[in-house]
Amino acid sequence: MFSIFSLKSGISNVKGFFCDGVSVGMKPNGGLDVGFIRSETPCDISATFTTNRFQASPIKHYQRYPKDFKTNFLLVNSKNANAMTGEQGIRDIDEIFNRLSQKISIENPIMSSTGVIGYRLDIDKITSSFNKFDFSAKDSTKLAEAIMTTDSFKKELAFEVKLEDGSSFNIAGVCKGAGMINPAMATMLCFVTTDANIPKEDMDELLKDAVEQSFNRISVDGDTSTNDTVFLLANRATPNYNKEAFREALNRMLFEFAMMILRDGEGSNKVVAFTVKGAKSKEEAKIASKALSNSLLVKTALFGEDPNWGRIASTIGASGVECSEESLEIYYDDLLIYSKDKRELDQETEERAYQIMKQDSFKIVCDLGVGEAEFTSFGCDLSYEYVKINAEYRT
Repeated sequence: MFSIFSLKSGISNVKGFFCDGVSVGMKPNGGLDVGFIRSETPCDISATFTTNRFQASPIKHYQRYPKDFKTNFLLVNSKNANAMTGEQGIRDIDEIFNRLSQKISIENPIMSSTGVIGYRLDIDKITSSFNKFDFSAKDSTKLAEAIMTTDSFKKELAFEVKLEDGSSFNIAGVCKGAGMINPAMATMLCFVTTDANIPKEDMDELLKDAVEQSFNRISVDGDTSTNDTVFLLANRATPNYNKEAFREALNRMLFEFAMMILRDGEGSNKVVAFTVKGAKSKEEAKIASKALSNSLLVKTALFGEDPNWGRIASTIGASGVECSEESLEIYYDDLLIYSKDKRELDQETEERAYQIMKQDSFKIVCDLGVGEAEFTSFGCDLSYEYVKINAEYRT
């Protein structure tokens, strides 16, 4: 048995880790824009990256290290993705870390970036942070703010995991993401730290599973970024560990981060679970569910609070999975709004559906009636604000 308790102040709770965030003038409003995570001792690291074929320079830089390398330093910046910058983008990272090595001791340092694609990093601005950082600070909030781009709120979580024998370990992280979110790996930046004595093979297994159950199930706009990254860093500052307890804590953390991203979906007002059940196979349930979470017509109907089941049915039919209008049933929460015997919305049903859609979260359940498989993905509505934010992204 084990218990999981929420803590305040994110990464600040994890033994042996330090973090901070500063402003070097890349954000026009003087906001924090560069941050770091440092460990007293070299960490094992597990990672998942974007499936976009145009992976950014920080990812390519990471991939040049030997398998199972250890690191003690992560540098992260916002406003500039350092993507589509070619070999020079990787050399720029090397130069940044060469300058950092003159300030502190670093081992296999890694970098992560987010922002506009196609521009080289301003090396002088990035490295000016080295004179501003407090390398002994434990300020998770500043780090969480430094990695924000179009985010409207910071995203940080921390858990203490108490085991049956009275021992404990901590796991904590920060995350950013609001747009370019599509279930094709991680579609944001997320950095998780732990002082648990977790084996490297468990890190790789549990991170992959947790990403699949969280970030791989959400969609804001159907777009996948060039920089999407999830890191899990373990410095083993405590001797304590339990695999199932760690699995539960990591799954909970990444799922909560995923739901934060949807709630922050660049003007979104609603978080909706799309469950497709009764499918021929899990893969077909997954295809139909993700088609619903990505559909612009469905998203705009959610924003307009319009109980138009025709958009749901049309999207399922267009997804190519096996289905039939004779066996299909559609529910908003537990309210049946379509079946072969209930095709037109009466006034009472439409009003009840409208009230459900006014909520900030609800579920849409589609029973295909052709099998036993089921899959749930998560999405949000698409508002006028999304268009405004992304139309003005560089300005």
